[in-house]
Amino acid sequence: MANDRLERLRDKARSLPKVPGVYLMKDSAGRVVYVGKAACLPDRVGSYFVPSADLGAKKQPMLDLVEDFDTIECEGEWEALLTENRLIKDIHPRFNERLTDDKTFPYLVITTRDDFPGVFITREPSAPEFRGAKILGPFTSVYALRESVQLLQRVFKFRTCTLDIVEPPEGADPHKDPRRHFRPCLLYPIKQCTAPCAAKVSKSDYREDINRFIRFIESKRSVMLRELKQEMQAASAGQEYEKAAVLRDQVHAIEKLDERGSRKDGWQPETESFHLDPRKGLESLRKTLGLDSPIRCLECIDIAHLQGNETVGSKVCFVDGRPFKNEYRRYKIKSVEHDGPTTPGDDYAAIREVVSRRYREAGQGHELYPDVIIIDGGLGQLHAALAAFDDVDVKPPMVISLAKKEELIYMQARREPIRLSRNNAGLRLCQAIRDEAHRFAQHYHHILRRKKVIGK
Repeated sequence: MANDRLERLRDKARSLPKVPGVYLMKDSAGRVVYVGKAACLPDRVGSYFVPSADLGAKKQPMLDLVEDFDTIECEGEWEALLTENRLIKDIHPRFNERLTDDKTFPYLVITTRDDFPGVFITREPSAPEFRGAKILGPFTSVYALRESVQLLQRVFKFRTCTLDIVEPPEGADPHKDPRRHFRPCLLYPIKQCTAPCAAKVSKSDYREDINRFIRFIESKRSVMLRELKQEMQAASAGQEYEKAAVLRDQVHAIEKLDERGSRKDGWQPETESFHLDPRKGLESLRKTLGLDSPIRCLECIDIAHLQGNETVGSKVCFVDGRPFKNEYRRYKIKSVEHDGPTTPGDDYAAIREVVSRRYREAGQGHELYPDVIIIDGGLGQLHAALAAFDDVDVKPPMVISLAKKEELIYMQARREPIRLSRNNAGLRLCQAIRDEAHRFAQHYHHILRRKKVIGK
């Protein structure tokens, strides 16, 4: 029987298109047990099911569980890498050990709001110092990105320092500019920076260099690549092999600038979506809810529908105002089955099911128990959650709901909702958590719709 199963899976793998992509190994219950990427789907997936396959001590037992697999075709290896990373972080498959931590892919940031914009590589594009900046990425190779920035700095001479450099107001005496007495770093004498820190370049001239750099980074860069390749061939013909190798690496680095995603696709929402002061938000929310003790742990529950045919729930967890990915969960709702359009009653039933499944044993000390539980929705959704808590032995400290559009907060044992200013730090924290729960539910929902993958 095992040989028949492997032969069936091997035949299915051979029929896959020869394109890059991601594969999802599933057990007999349809759960995803492993996610991987492939430069060529039939070659990589098929290699699992040959008799001589050796996956190592930790992954070999997976072969006894795999009953089927799904694939997602990708534009290139870079997209396969980003897709694999996102799916592993969201699904947490049993046999995936890599990429389950909080490590993220890097971004290129250009602080265009500054008088003299800087160029930086970061894994935290939502940091306060980058507010209003131009952000590109995520990029799949931090090494190639660093190599490219270093090479391009020789051409466009932008700054990479964190100095606060400000142009004096118009009409000010240029001789009183304090920058004139500042000694620039080594990048100025080696012609890799125009030294705005020491007033060696005007604001307008520096801005032209930055604009040219932005146009270059967003274009196909064909002229520079052609010149580098010609230099490489000339060096090789002249038997300057070391120089040719350096030029070859530079060509590869520049080419890899195209291997990047876009923030609008939400590849790394945990690094892209939060612009809050967590401590301020938690303290503001504590005062709004009238709690005596500080808030440390919050959870939010959201429900998503798939054209009335699939209903899924999500639960996200924030500790000290930051996402705690290890406690993210998703649920395939079993209590809602219908063929027609969804109704509010479907949401209520789904919320009751998620609350019951999540908190039935959590209050007994077996799992992390939140200080505040947020339900996505209005008063009806809150009542549905509270009804489920009636059947739970340990009652939650505080349950609230956050209604969309008007952004009203409904509290247990309070008839009238709380209306806060849109700039209120506590409300903004609740919105960020609610939006993350919605993204998490919708992302999994999108996977279900796209490939009918069933996770935990």
